[in-house]
Amino acid sequence: MRFLNLWALILGFVSLVDFSKNWVPVEAGFEGFKFAQEEAIFHVDGDGLPSTSDSSDPKLVDLTLIQGAADKGAVCLDGTLPGYHLDRGFGSGANSWLIQLEGGGWCNTIKNCVYRKTTRRGSSKFMEKKIAFTGILSNKSEQNPDFFNWNRVKLRYCDGASFTGDSQNEANQLYFRGQRIWLAGMEELMSKGMSNANQALLSGCSAGGLASILHCDEFRELFPSTVKIKCLSDAGFFLDAIDVSGGRTLRDMYEGVVSLQGVEKNLPQKCADPTSCFFPQNLINNISTPLFLLNAAYDAWQVRVSLAPSSVDPKGLWKQCKLNIANCSESQIQFLQGFRHQMLTAVDQFSRKKKNGVFINSCYAHCQSEIQDIWFAEDSPLIKNRGIAQSVGDWYFDRVKVKAIDCPYPCDKTCHNLQQSSAVFFLVNPCASMFTANAATSGDSNTICTMPRIWLPSIG
Repeated sequence: MRFLNLWALILGFVSLVDFSKNWVPVEAGFEGFKFAQEEAIFHVDGDGLPSTSDSSDPKLVDLTLIQGAADKGAVCLDGTLPGYHLDRGFGSGANSWLIQLEGGGWCNTIKNCVYRKTTRRGSSKFMEKKIAFTGILSNKSEQNPDFFNWNRVKLRYCDGASFTGDSQNEANQLYFRGQRIWLAGMEELMSKGMSNANQALLSGCSAGGLASILHCDEFRELFPSTVKIKCLSDAGFFLDAIDVSGGRTLRDMYEGVVSLQGVEKNLPQKCADPTSCFFPQNLINNISTPLFLLNAAYDAWQVRVSLAPSSVDPKGLWKQCKLNIANCSESQIQFLQGFRHQMLTAVDQFSRKKKNGVFINSCYAHCQSEIQDIWFAEDSPLIKNRGIAQSVGDWYFDRVKVKAIDCPYPCDKTCHNLQQSSAVFFLVNPCASMFTANAATSGDSNTICTMPRIWLPSIG
């Protein structure tokens, strides 16, 4: 079912009144707006509304905080402990591991990062105590045929630099410790049985998809050469693209992230320009571990935030186009075709290597591996009659080569394109605000997040 029921709509307006932490305050600035926009399209289905039926009775998995992480300096932006959700594998998958790195934008200024501390992306105080595992994290064979019985982990994202920073700002009590969180997380999981893995997959969505690229070879080095290790990046292929005003919005933001959070020391040593090396297009050809790129050619987050953000479109000429790609003018479609061409050019050399896989569909979407309707369902997006779950599985298990490049928009009728109404809407998580905020103050560690995410009107 792809429509919000009356209960969800009523609850949405209640959230609007009582739980304003889901809204983006003016003082959050540019990145606060970007961050909220990523949230807006993080879990959406084909008609642009949050899916109220991503899976039937999904498994709810507890949050585990990494005890002892603080001793290693591995803490969230606000100094709280990092965490993860682990659902144990069974049967033939008991010694197989899938690590999903959570996404959620970045923070590039002190002001942005201070705001981020008040959200689940900067503090474990506000993280959901239980989350539903769907899509590639599902424990049901009919929803996730190749990985359902693996040990499936979601490592929570609370640093704001794709698990790569290593710095701090004492004056504002900000801890940029993404790299240490990554290391502490891996050490914790190795102690939980991952050291005995016979095969593993490092994956991630959005900022987590970028992290899965940045940490891919590091992940490989954790295991003996006899262990099968591969990596998957979902919606993590962020391009160093020119925006509609002729500037480079995303590059400007990345420059702030890299310099503020001390990312440079954790980038490849041969990197001459640290900001450039935060862009996957400048990294993927030098990664030795097999890597799969899953991306929408018209990535909705990049269109909204990198190519045509409100800051470079003061007249709102792109507003309707961003809400629904079907609203785009001919000239706007041509601009987006240029973006697609840049993406395909950037992956050309990478895709020629036998070990790598590619699935780039011509959809207006963002993050497709954790959304059940998109990952594996009767009407999932297809390229040449093969869906995303099958493609990733075929590549991982070496059943067939997967170099799937879709035809240009609007030829693909299987897409679940993001669509919104004429007003700009943000997708908010009532669980993150209502339940976990209460848990943070009451000490309740049994908070359960089962409510669907809800669209609310934005202020920008």
